[in-house]
Amino acid sequence: VQLQASGGGLVQSGGSLRLSCTASGRTSEMHVMGWFRQAPGKQRDLVAVMDVDGNTNIAESVKGRFTISRDNAKNTVDLQMNSLEAEDTAVYYCLVRGWGSSSPRYWGQGTQVTVSS
Repeated sequence: VQLQASGGGLVQSGGSLRLSCTASGRTSEMHVMGWFRQAPGKQRDLVAVMDVDGNTNIAESVKGRFTISRDNAKNTVDLQMNSLEAEDTAVYYCLVRGWGSSSPRYWGQGTQVTVSS
């Protein structure tokens, strides 16, 4: 599985950005698609993921501000980020994995999101 992410950039606090990720390869490896992020000096954390049936797992810190969506026919997953805060500044990584938590994880190249206060 290969992932190509786009979006990100610099935005002022309160602004919006949209991240997109397109996956190619075996669709059996794409049961879960979503986004993690890693701020400098911190671990990589879950932002939002969605399985092929539309079930989601979203970090509390972004609930109500970020929306995840996916298109199973196109193998894409998007993250609409609204009301951005300085604390959202991080490198955002697209993730894809198959069914089951032990399935291999595939990561995109990472895209920088910087929110200025």
